[in-house]
Amino acid sequence: MRFVSYLRVSTKRQGDSGLGLEAQRKAVTDYLTGGRWTLIAEVVEVESGKRADRPKLAEALRLCRLHGAKLLIAKFDRLSRDAHFLLGLEKAGIEFVAADNPHANRLTVGIMALVADEERRAISTRTKAALAAAKARGVKLGGDRGATVSPEARAKAAIAVQTRVTSRAADLAPIIAEIRAAGASSLREIAAALDDRGILTVRGGRWSAVQVRRIITIL
Repeated sequence: MRFVSYLRVSTKRQGDSGLGLEAQRKAVTDYLTGGRWTLIAEVVEVESGKRADRPKLAEALRLCRLHGAKLLIAKFDRLSRDAHFLLGLEKAGIEFVAADNPHANRLTVGIMALVADEERRAISTRTKAALAAAKARGVKLGGDRGATVSPEARAKAAIAVQTRVTSRAADLAPIIAEIRAAGASSLREIAAALDDRGILTVRGGRWSAVQVRRIITIL
């Protein structure tokens, strides 16, 4: 199991003095003690929990994606006060664990985000009511099960795939730059360096020269 720890305090004074950080770091260490874990990185952020744009948190999530790791936090309230982030975390598919509440998971996040999701469910309820009223008036509902996918739908799907690929390439760009600066010149050397750093491919496997070429082409 791989982890990226995320520690956060709310003020610069706390960050400079270490107040709060040492307690969080100890909670993380105590959680990992006795297990066969690998701590990929520790990311520390000095930022208010009220802000959604936390660069260090984004970095921690990027590392989780690159290494196929879980996000490890000391206290669940480091994240639970930010409903916007909770929804984003649930949708991003990043697994996490809290040292003080190891049973909390993405299901917990989904439950906690229900309030923020209320409007979406309200819209769904109104839509169903409108469809039921239309059916009562004799309007034929539903489509042809054998219908083909429209060009517009195919185009949207292609854009979604390209967006994911581009995002992955952006995560890898600084890593590949470091590897090249260290002397790796061929695609095979870059692939080997990525494997050595424990960075997984999208499918969770080892790198090949062809896969590296695809990423570099995007960059």
